[in-house]
Amino acid sequence: MSAPAYTVVVPTVGRPCLADCLRALAEAEGHVPHEVIVVDDRPETDGELPLTASGLLLDRVRTLRTGGKGPAAARNAGWRTVETPWTVFLDDDVQVLPDWSRLLAQDLSEAGEGIGGIQGQLRVPLPTDRRPTDWERTTKGLENAAWATADMAYRTEALDRVGGFDERFPRAFREDADLALRVRRAGWALVRGRRVTRHPVRPAHWWASLPAQRGNADDALMNRLHGPDWWARAQAPRGRLRRHALVTGAALAGAGCALAGRRRAAAVCAALWTLGTAEFALARILPGPRTAREIAGMVGTSVLIPPLAVRHWLRGTVRHRHVRPLGGTG
Repeated sequence: MSAPAYTVVVPTVGRPCLADCLRALAEAEGHVPHEVIVVDDRPETDGELPLTASGLLLDRVRTLRTGGKGPAAARNAGWRTVETPWTVFLDDDVQVLPDWSRLLAQDLSEAGEGIGGIQGQLRVPLPTDRRPTDWERTTKGLENAAWATADMAYRTEALDRVGGFDERFPRAFREDADLALRVRRAGWALVRGRRVTRHPVRPAHWWASLPAQRGNADDALMNRLHGPDWWARAQAPRGRLRRHALVTGAALAGAGCALAGRRRAAAVCAALWTLGTAEFALARILPGPRTAREIAGMVGTSVLIPPLAVRHWLRGTVRHRHVRPLGGTG
């Protein structure tokens, strides 16, 4: 019995890693995709995409343009043109292993009718000659992320039933968890498969953790769409938002007390802020390489992250206060 046919959808903003992604996909032996849809989500066309890296799969590659609408919209544009029973989403910064297609065929063949999605196993390689940086450890966490669309196969029927990705998620964050919860709510089961995909750590500036705090607004949207218990159902770590709120509150209270001339109260609040910030910085520094650059970056960003996280959470809470679940009430 042959394995079900599948189509690969790869959203991209034109990063150089797309070539490695397509090359690895072409080199995977076994059950080749019926089609590879590369969704070009660059706001403006700036040169050609490295599609020739897809090698023997080049005649199966098709491109779409979405003009910078975000990964959720890009994936929707891709899967809505799929003609196969299964749609496999890959991010443009992953590299499937040589036996990926063969193991995917087993995953799809063994999926009962009630299985709506099958997640691939992600492997994040870390340096072997030093301790990983904070950014590298954060990326390593993807290995335990549930239903990450870095490598996620969905029945095309399941995607159609729930309406695909919610495009109110503008970033590559939580849109996959939202989809998974809706697919499960529609009666499908999600499982983990055998296939393995490599997810290298992409280069990042020392301040990369600061713009990442925008994801707190997406967490607020998840709260609104799925209720406060969505963390457990999506198997998502809670993070440090509550601690960030306490640290930020101590800073604001200290400033207020100082302006009011309440020196002792201001000193207590300042001490609480200092202790909270120091604890956060040490939690990020101690597991790392402890180089001067890493320490300086961790100290600086540990001061800024708490108020940024709280600001984005509040902004998301206000912005999304009237939203309703995709497809109606949940």
